[in-house]
Amino acid sequence: MAKLPTDADILPPSDDHIFKTLLTRPDAKHVLMDVISAAIERPVVDVLVRNTELPISDTAEKGERLDVNCTIDGGDQADVEMQSSRMEEKAGDHEHRNFKNKYIYYGTDLHSSQPSKGKKYAELVRTYQITFCGYTVLPERPGFVNRAALRFDDGKLFSDQINIVIVEMNKLNDILKRPTAALTPLEMWSAFFQFADKPEYRDIINHIIETKEEVGMAATLLQEISKDEQERARFRSRRMFETDMTSNILTAEDNGRMRVAMNLKRMGMAVEEIAKATEFTVDEILKLN
Repeated sequence: MAKLPTDADILPPSDDHIFKTLLTRPDAKHVLMDVISAAIERPVVDVLVRNTELPISDTAEKGERLDVNCTIDGGDQADVEMQSSRMEEKAGDHEHRNFKNKYIYYGTDLHSSQPSKGKKYAELVRTYQITFCGYTVLPERPGFVNRAALRFDDGKLFSDQINIVIVEMNKLNDILKRPTAALTPLEMWSAFFQFADKPEYRDIINHIIETKEEVGMAATLLQEISKDEQERARFRSRRMFETDMTSNILTAEDNGRMRVAMNLKRMGMAVEEIAKATEFTVDEILKLN
């Protein structure tokens, strides 16, 4: 097994572009099969990637979905993606409706895109929409992985034709306190995607590599990707773009809250109430002109 050197500068597999590059390489078939098997909880013995192309430029990339769309054995469809950036989330959308609605939209679109001419509806294959997410979208649910299908209001299954799997990798910290041998395959993969690039977690990741052969394969591929100077340059460009966009969004949000606070102050609202409404401190509000 190819362990990750302690001092190696590894690109993050939690980056959506690196994630797709890693899983769609010609020599990554067994890696992708194992990731999907862990997510849908059944053995996958074959996989065919249908969208191996990657965006050429960063500008084009922003308009592309960096998912891995594939067909697995039996003809079922699986779409695997990494959602590490919150740039698409609307400010103040604490329920993550944008994420959830986009998720449902793409899952149902993929399911309805399968050829149906000359088939009975009973012959349509199942669709799995799998997302590894770097932030919390289901705070009310303590588990790091949540699976859903179409169910009646009493919880009984109506149909398993469309299946949703959301893996919230930021909920893994407590899991990593357990012995490596006690981790599930999905816990191992999630830890690898979330922490492989972080030196402080390198020992834990290397223990996982020793335990699970497919993660070791992924580690070898990730090291090769990390040594590619063009890949590193594209990664730096993406991070700069996201940092600038995040800064612009936060500045706009602060300016908007400031205008609201000033208007409420002019209307005579108590500064304590303005502080609750805008999340500014009382001292900050008192200094507003």
